[in-house]
Amino acid sequence: MNYFVAQLFVILLAFVITNICAEKKIVCYVGTWAVYRPGRGRFDIDHIDPFLCTHLVYAFFGINIDGSIRIIDPYLDLEENWGRGHIKRFNALKSVNPSLKTLAAVGGWNEGSRKFSAVAANPDLRRRFISDSVEFCRIHSFDGIDLDWEYPAQRDGDANIDMVNHAVWLEEIRHEFDRYGLILSAAVASAEFSASVSYIIPRVSAALHFINVMTYDMHGAWEDHCGLNAPLYAGPADITEVQKQMNVNASIHYWLSSGAPKEKLILGIPLYGRSFTLANAANSFVGAPVNGPGTAGPYSREPGVMGYNEFCEKLQTEQWAIHSSAEQFGLYAVQNNQWLGFDDVTTVKYKMDYVLQMELGGAMVWSLESDDFLGVCHRQSNILINTIYSAMNNGLTPPTTAATTSTTGWVPSECTGDGLFPDPDSCKKYYVCSNGHIFEFSCPDGLLFDQQNQICNWPEMVDCENNQI
Repeated sequence: MNYFVAQLFVILLAFVITNICAEKKIVCYVGTWAVYRPGRGRFDIDHIDPFLCTHLVYAFFGINIDGSIRIIDPYLDLEENWGRGHIKRFNALKSVNPSLKTLAAVGGWNEGSRKFSAVAANPDLRRRFISDSVEFCRIHSFDGIDLDWEYPAQRDGDANIDMVNHAVWLEEIRHEFDRYGLILSAAVASAEFSASVSYIIPRVSAALHFINVMTYDMHGAWEDHCGLNAPLYAGPADITEVQKQMNVNASIHYWLSSGAPKEKLILGIPLYGRSFTLANAANSFVGAPVNGPGTAGPYSREPGVMGYNEFCEKLQTEQWAIHSSAEQFGLYAVQNNQWLGFDDVTTVKYKMDYVLQMELGGAMVWSLESDDFLGVCHRQSNILINTIYSAMNNGLTPPTTAATTSTTGWVPSECTGDGLFPDPDSCKKYYVCSNGHIFEFSCPDGLLFDQQNQICNWPEMVDCENNQI
């Protein structure tokens, strides 16, 4: 009887997960290192609106050569040794929105391919990763894993065996995850010339609950000419076969024609642009020669990249010429010898129309900290994510009813603006107003809320009246 009940429970869990994964998704990656950015670029867990995305993805965790999951920044991620406890705070957002799902992203560009290749090639190491993933999700309250191997059979991976081993590994993970009702997704290369050497698409598609297709980084400062980061269609400058593959439409059609179900494909939308320094400022057309990356933004501080929040702030004080690449349904901006291909509300709407017309599974963004999350440039925060939400929900806006965790003390009656606010009755507590929602938080043991610096700080650094701890 106990065996029957256990099997029924597993079946019900799988049914629930299947239904969840059949709904349109808004998958939002969070680059957690953005908490270290300066000024208005600093993005903390408190800035996340838990009602805008169906799935939040914590990026990134690493992989060890023994197959275990590696926490890259223990101080940021954990509470031990006076850490910031980002993981706990991230997953606590589900107490505000119980429908929200959270995933742990393992991998990323900086993690490379070599260790993934070694683990995938060894059955014992694959089993170690699977068991460690289940335990990692249990301990930290994640709903699943997003495997971000960039990329099988490429970079420092093994071109001879990675493709098959990757498919086998995903199938083994999915088999075990179904026992626990965990979600398995992956971030994948989009264009045919890359995806065709990395994935057995029918097997990968069957193993994954959904597929985050990275339909961006089509062009960048690694090239000798400028191009849009994420064009919807090919343009006049796309002449070679590879160039004709470097757009959203060609990528999605390749995945579909290779056997991926449309309802599992999640279209990647970048909340950042790729910039270049023109070789000749007089030649600024798409495909013009360049001399390298564009000037770094003030927050991301990476040459060749600029978040939407960085660029929209620049537009408030600087003169840029905005141009449309009509054939590609894309935009680019030029200022002297600086060239930026970017997405805004208009191009995001184009892409959401595409998602709906193609009946895809939803949209994914990289990444939340690059949106105008403070509402500096617009009358509402997170303008690009809100555009996606509105398109996915027939023009509706996210819930605006204030939501809090349970409390017996003082709670602000309404949000008069976004920000962090102290609790007058306890120096340990503070409240976050974001997009009309009210969230209650408590500082880790031994720390108090520092209103001046907007962080949890040492007690001696905080002016706490009447010692209201």
